[in-house]
Amino acid sequence: MAGRAARLVLLAGAAALASGSQGDREPVYRDCVLQCEEQNCSGGALNHFRSRQPIYMSLAGWTCRDDCKYECMWVTVGLYLQEGHKVPQFHGKWPFSRFLFFQEPASAVASFLNGLASLVMLCRYRTFVPASSPMYHTCVAFAWSGRGASGVCVKAD
Repeated sequence: MAGRAARLVLLAGAAALASGSQGDREPVYRDCVLQCEEQNCSGGALNHFRSRQPIYMSLAGWTCRDDCKYECMWVTVGLYLQEGHKVPQFHGKWPFSRFLFFQEPASAVASFLNGLASLVMLCRYRTFVPASSPMYHTCVAFAWSGRGASGVCVKAD
């Protein structure tokens, strides 16, 4: 019991020390985001932002705040490079240029292919494994909850 409590205290202490990525802690970045939000994300400026934001960006859920973070990330990266420093991470990720509404297109493609492979495997599982098998429903429920593939595959008789 004492060992468990000691581990919990150590874990809580480690969590308290965590303060985000280098880029997140950078005062230039924080000030830039605050200033951008004040200027662009309220009142008439927010309406202007929304009117010029491409429809695919709004459908993907990109907000004015997200746009400020993205733009300020590149301002900070520029300053780091200008000073001869290595590029920092922001929000636990390396900075990538946005393509359409994907900030990390390679990661998005890899995630899509992973989901597609999972869907194919779920379809095969449902086709070849009898529903009376032990754990059948557990495996199918797990696949549905993890990939959103419910009702897509049709079980062969």
